[in-house]
Amino acid sequence: MMRLSTELFGGSITRPIETWHSRSRPFPVRGFTITPYLTDHSAPDAYMLLIEGSGRRILYSGDFRAHGRKAKLVETMIASPPERIDVLLMEGTNLGTDKPVITESELEDAFVALALETPRHVFVQWSAQNIDRTVTLFRAAKRSGRELVVDLYGADVLRRITGGTRLPTPGPDFHELKVVITPGGKRLYGRQGRDDYVAEMATSPFATSRARLANNRAIIMLRDSMVRDFERGGIGFTPDDAYAFSNWSGYLDPEDTNSGWTRAQAAGAKTLKLHTSGHASPADLARFAAAIAPKALVPVHGIAWDNPQIPLPPVRRLADGEPWDLP
Repeated sequence: MMRLSTELFGGSITRPIETWHSRSRPFPVRGFTITPYLTDHSAPDAYMLLIEGSGRRILYSGDFRAHGRKAKLVETMIASPPERIDVLLMEGTNLGTDKPVITESELEDAFVALALETPRHVFVQWSAQNIDRTVTLFRAAKRSGRELVVDLYGADVLRRITGGTRLPTPGPDFHELKVVITPGGKRLYGRQGRDDYVAEMATSPFATSRARLANNRAIIMLRDSMVRDFERGGIGFTPDDAYAFSNWSGYLDPEDTNSGWTRAQAAGAKTLKLHTSGHASPADLARFAAAIAPKALVPVHGIAWDNPQIPLPPVRRLADGEPWDLP
């Protein structure tokens, strides 16, 4: 994923990248012992890290949540947490916010209902790197008798990370998953010198086109940069379509006249926000911190750490770069 993101902007990562896997045992790093714990997050392969050294134990939560498709991992840690944690480094993205935190399964049901009531296409704007959301939409497409259509980039993400997993990827095992090639997508990959990838996708049995989609009913990945290509290809918005924004609402500018949201509204399509946060709710953050029961909690990011309505262990703030010798 890191290499792909870099390539999209004309760069490259040539150095080796080493990591661990979901069943890694503790391993040493320069005098420390690291134990990774696979966790629930909208980004794939997210981990918490237990860091041990000099008789101290620090747990880094990383970004996590307890309402995604791997929520059981967080609930298991809450039920049986690591012992004797001196410091919990914990994210607090959703402290003091009212972001939606319904489960991915509930979100899937909402997309199924939307697909069943929509006469034509359901366009969805979501991050291709949010694999939980891709799974949600793939399952919703199957349940509603539709296909899920991703663009070249969405297919590229899936092909790079789904090896050895049961995640949907363009190919013979997932007939409901299609790839649409747009002029903008071809230019993007052409600038990277990856015309061979475009040709492979375009000639594959799971390829589709804007012309084919015009007479079909699908759930279709859409970004603002794709709107004009779709309009020119005959699948612009109509009153029979729906457009769902499935990202953090802070990324949506309703005043942008070129956005999918604005153009869908202008065409009379149904527009709505269908999303759930990639981060834990305030209540789940408090539950997790209480279960870990650290001697001190160091905030990583977020606001409202002093909210009296959110019970937390003793909070120790550290400025960027500020050293702290653990007692």
